[in-house]
Amino acid sequence: MEGPLEETAMIPKGSTVLNAGQDDEMIVEGYTRSIGRTTLTWIGFILSLGFLRLIFYWKPNWYIRCTHVKTSLSSASHVLLKDQYDQEFVETICYLDLGSQPQFKLSSQQENKKGEPTPLSVINHHENTQYNHKDDLDGRKYFVNKKHMYIFSFATETFSKLGNVTQEMTSSELLSCKPLSTSEAAYRLSLYGRNVLEVHVTPIVTLVIRQAVNPFYVFQLFSVILWYTDEYYYYASAIIIMSVVSITITTYTTRKMERALKSTVHQFGSATIRRAEGTITTLPTEVVPGDIIEIPRSGIIMDVDAILLTGNCIVNESMLTGESIPVTKTPLPNPANSTIMYDPKHHAKHTLFCGTHVIQTRFYGDQAITALVIRTGFMTAKGNLIRSIMFPKPVDFRFYRDIYMFMISLAVIAFMGMIYTVVLMVDRQYEAGLVARRVLDIITIAVPPALPAALAVGIVVSQRRLKNQSKIYCIIPSYINIAGSINVVCFDKTGTLTEDGLDMQGVLPCEDAQFTAFVQDTRGMTETAPIKTGMASCHSLTYIDGELSGDPLDLKMFEATGWSLEEVGEETNRYDMIMPTVVKPKTGHSPDSPEVGILRQFTFSSSLQRMSVIVKNLSSPVFEVFTKGSPEMISSLCLEETIPNNFSDRLAEYTRQGYRVIAMAHKELTLSYAKLHRVDRSEVEKNLKFLGLLVMENMLKPETAPVIAELTQSNIRTVMVTGDNMLTAATVAKQCGIIHPGQKIILVAANEVNGERTIGFYTEQSGGKFSEDTTINIEFMDDEVEDFCFALTGWAWSVIQDDHPNLLQRIAVKGAVFARMSPEQKSQLVEVLQSLDYYVAMCGDGANDCGALKVAHAGISLSEAEASVASPFTSKIANIRCVIHLIKEGRAALVTSFGVFKFMAGYSLTQYASVLLLYYIGANLTDFEFLYIDLAVITSLSITFPFTPAADTLHPYSPPVKLASLFPILILGINFIIMTCVQLGAMLLIMAQQWFEPYEENPDEEYICYENTAVFDVSSFQYIILALMFAQGAPYRKHMFSNIPFLVNVIVVILINVWLTLYPTAPVAAFMELRLPPTIGFRALFLAFAAGNFLICMVVERLITGNESLRVKVEEFAKSRSCCHSGSKYEAIGDEITDSKNWPPIASSDETFATVLHREMSQID
Repeated sequence: MEGPLEETAMIPKGSTVLNAGQDDEMIVEGYTRSIGRTTLTWIGFILSLGFLRLIFYWKPNWYIRCTHVKTSLSSASHVLLKDQYDQEFVETICYLDLGSQPQFKLSSQQENKKGEPTPLSVINHHENTQYNHKDDLDGRKYFVNKKHMYIFSFATETFSKLGNVTQEMTSSELLSCKPLSTSEAAYRLSLYGRNVLEVHVTPIVTLVIRQAVNPFYVFQLFSVILWYTDEYYYYASAIIIMSVVSITITTYTTRKMERALKSTVHQFGSATIRRAEGTITTLPTEVVPGDIIEIPRSGIIMDVDAILLTGNCIVNESMLTGESIPVTKTPLPNPANSTIMYDPKHHAKHTLFCGTHVIQTRFYGDQAITALVIRTGFMTAKGNLIRSIMFPKPVDFRFYRDIYMFMISLAVIAFMGMIYTVVLMVDRQYEAGLVARRVLDIITIAVPPALPAALAVGIVVSQRRLKNQSKIYCIIPSYINIAGSINVVCFDKTGTLTEDGLDMQGVLPCEDAQFTAFVQDTRGMTETAPIKTGMASCHSLTYIDGELSGDPLDLKMFEATGWSLEEVGEETNRYDMIMPTVVKPKTGHSPDSPEVGILRQFTFSSSLQRMSVIVKNLSSPVFEVFTKGSPEMISSLCLEETIPNNFSDRLAEYTRQGYRVIAMAHKELTLSYAKLHRVDRSEVEKNLKFLGLLVMENMLKPETAPVIAELTQSNIRTVMVTGDNMLTAATVAKQCGIIHPGQKIILVAANEVNGERTIGFYTEQSGGKFSEDTTINIEFMDDEVEDFCFALTGWAWSVIQDDHPNLLQRIAVKGAVFARMSPEQKSQLVEVLQSLDYYVAMCGDGANDCGALKVAHAGISLSEAEASVASPFTSKIANIRCVIHLIKEGRAALVTSFGVFKFMAGYSLTQYASVLLLYYIGANLTDFEFLYIDLAVITSLSITFPFTPAADTLHPYSPPVKLASLFPILILGINFIIMTCVQLGAMLLIMAQQWFEPYEENPDEEYICYENTAVFDVSSFQYIILALMFAQGAPYRKHMFSNIPFLVNVIVVILINVWLTLYPTAPVAAFMELRLPPTIGFRALFLAFAAGNFLICMVVERLITGNESLRVKVEEFAKSRSCCHSGSKYEAIGDEITDSKNWPPIASSDETFATVLHREMSQID
């Protein structure tokens, strides 16, 4: 995980931190143009014939430093931004032109608890909203980065992100907002811009130009110009054709992705807006923050983020969460004298988010459904999702970094060849132009022209196999190689490891603080039993298209009661309009059966771990509250005298068997109806009476245990990260194999005493008891725990992060079960694992997993909802078998990329040797020989090379990712020596023959000679040998013989080579400019050279490349000679834990595991 940029040591002098402590934290520096520097830079442009300008196009941050001088932000014309990934951006400073200004001002820069300035916000001016008048926004400096606007503040002398209208506003203030005037709306439209998620489809000409100025294609252009001047017309033309095809494919692919993304943000319909002058209907692009809009009763796809003011809405939020379960949105509550600030996360159940689908609306009489717009454009929830796709986290993969290092190494070798060429030709008094061409020729040989295309083909083949064979769709192909290095997989539980559906096992009622008998058939319970009434009413179910829909848990719970649900529509006036939903026993029950109206819902929140309803029995004068949620949370809200003494034991009894347990509680309310809709949730959900436990079974998917076992056998660590109960999660982890048989579970729990938060370690002892360490520094036990793993809750995780960060890495290395984790904490765990050098995969069903799916090296969504667009991989088959398929294919793709790169590097070095040998006699390969080698041999082999399928099983160890390590370089070096010696041997052999005639240089530069033929014939086979060496399949791919296209390709090329060597027709020999030895027998010696070369290389392959112990020794030797830290951080921490005989510290206690968790939960605010 990246360190905070705000650390003084990391902030350059004169720089400022933007968005401190946030995900998009950046360092900003101001620059203003320098006439002197700009003049010198332009002189450099002219002298370099524009090449320096091209470099600055690639590196705009270099340009700004060369033409500008650093200055204060108040006088800067440009800013240079550096994010946490060391990416640098140059942005131009502009000035706001907002025209006429109504009373609409910039709020004061408040300071938060940490003493840091909060982001700028714009506050609506009306009589009930308090704000401080500051400088007008008109004329203010601003810049835009990644679709966010940053406005300059004279008070703090820095830029701050433009906030939204709800910043620093309470619920009461928001609910008292009045419609905007037309002039005020126009002002806000000028400031915030049109409500559009602008995803531009780049014009084809622009894309082509961008591709053409790519460093690789610029090098290709340089090479082509050189070859044309040297009359290598055919080969140069072939490279042009290849480049045009490559640019065309890239342009097509880019345009296709941009169009697909644009299609997801297309806006439809119109918007009804309430303005001070009256209600208007206009395009949704004209809506501004602060507008009050009406939600159509027929439903709508939201174009903004808005706070629901009146009425209820049934919303499909699959775009955000990945779940298509309808969610009920209720109006923002307005508690009397409330000072609670509006927060989008805390008040998510009262907020309609952009991109979500309002399916139905609930209203009272003719009252309209209204909402207050708080965010538009890229500030919305969907806007942030689109931004994450447009500006993804950069891929930091060792293999990709090593490619550049390897290319630099080849460039160094080329430089040595250039020196050799210069010395040789100058000594022979060649003309300067010829020397220059030959020297530059060496550079073009050092970089294989087909390398990018060959690497791209491998990724495309793997992507197609994932789609066609495994039904896994990939939107970022570069992540496939990274998936081959995965060594830890984090799994969500519900819907991922277990089935989505739940089976109701029964109810454990509680009466007078005592559990009664377990009831399996809940339909047979008394209809007036409070727990049954709670089961029938405490949910958010609704009818959609005539079908009862909602959370699967709520559906199972409601179905178990045998009751029915009626929703009041316009055709029904039997009930008062204040009761939109009524539940009651089905027809056939006694006339005095209860009919219960649901008056108000406090919908489920994962952070609160509960939901509540306020109901009224039509035959009763009092209101009642029913609350259900996690047992730990519900028990903390209940009166202590209503909770059974054996609560923890009975809870543990069910959770240890893997059951999903929900607690139910209730109380009566003595409020008027008017106060009922204003009472705060915290007042309702306290001093409850415990009613009992609902026991449900969530079965493992049949694929789960075998997949976990296969991953474990392959030394891939598995981790469960879930929002569910700890005991249930731990039991499921044992059942599926995440916790290995015989492995000790150590609970890491937080405890707060007198304001001091400590961490305790608990482990299972005899008799089912658990031991406790209430502080960290204590006397250790003598017993040594050998094989153990940690289990902890989200609250313990937050305490460790805030108060004991020194424990965080150790917990992450040994953690197996992370329960009650919020979506943010899931992302934090993934980032901590990444900071320890793990390659992390995250597999979830999309619900609450989107953040973790985004930040993981390989996020695999099992949901096809729109939220999955943020995940690199989406599986159409909703089980974790996709993880195995992805890792197999990723390993095959990574090994293929390694093989292709080594093949291309070996080809480059082999041709490099051929050219230098022929340079010695003043000759070279002919144009058509180059063409044959580079196109017919190299290009065809590199294209068919990747078609070897992935292995059927996972190897115990991941393939190496270090391309620039000693062992691969050693292999290439040995092969280079072998190839050079064989070519030199063939050349010396033909020179020793009586009929040999040495090459004579000529002004036409015709290279027909015996030396040329010897080198060409032998080297033509050497390229095939290299392909066969690096195309070995095992253990990450199937055998090479399974790749039929490659085998056919090899056979065809061998046959052509044999024909060209032994007996080509006269026209072909003349075309290739070959001077054949006079006898077939001598020509056959070249085949013998090739066969001997093949045998030597195969022996080297078996003795060196295939020798795992030698590879390990070579790598250890390299590590021992390295002055910097080598090896992964997680291995070092694991060794440290193993060597620490007395860690973790464990002391004796009589508490049970469930008791510890209950105490921990009761301490959560």
